[in-house]
Amino acid sequence: MIQVLLVDDHPTIMEGTKMLLEQEGDIKAFLAYSGEHAIDRVKVQHFNVILVDLHMPDMNGIDLAKQIITISSDVAIILYTGFEFNNHFNLMIESGISGFVLKTANRQQLVTAVRCALRGEVVLPLSLVKQLRRTHNQTGKNIDEVQPQAINDQEYQILKEIAKGKSNKEIAAIVFMSQRSLEYCLTNLFQKLHVKSRIEAAIKAKEMDLLTDSDFIKL
Repeated sequence: MIQVLLVDDHPTIMEGTKMLLEQEGDIKAFLAYSGEHAIDRVKVQHFNVILVDLHMPDMNGIDLAKQIITISSDVAIILYTGFEFNNHFNLMIESGISGFVLKTANRQQLVTAVRCALRGEVVLPLSLVKQLRRTHNQTGKNIDEVQPQAINDQEYQILKEIAKGKSNKEIAAIVFMSQRSLEYCLTNLFQKLHVKSRIEAAIKAKEMDLLTDSDFIKL
């Protein structure tokens, strides 16, 4: 029996994914609702494959993967995300992650990703492979030479609010922090994106496929 751990803070997604995987008959799925919960489970139970959400409140999926691998070095880890993150390809591979699958994947794609990871194969959507090739041809550099750090869930939410044209005061209220704390977060975010302003951050996030046209305010 293939033991799969699903790590996500959205119960509906977790239950749906569990149901899809267990239809296979030889896959048993278990649930963890946070990074800490996942680490606790890995310490007491062996899993063959772990699907990890990229953005969770307590830690991002890449950092969680690094911690899990120190506990269980032979586990295959797949990032399970709602959007592509071309900008972190090298970081993903260096962290020991086997690839990623989108949350919009159908049952066949999901099961294939799990079985490929079990065989030691890297799991990547074709769209990402094409993007990596295009970026390399245009710049002669790999993507992670420009964007080396992961964006956490809070920073992702801040980027979305910036794209909507919200002020720092409005964003601070939305993400439940003081304006000074928000300004500190923005400074860190700008450093990660290698930009100097909110506008540049939003533009870079769109170039990285973290944001889409629908995220931006319509003027």
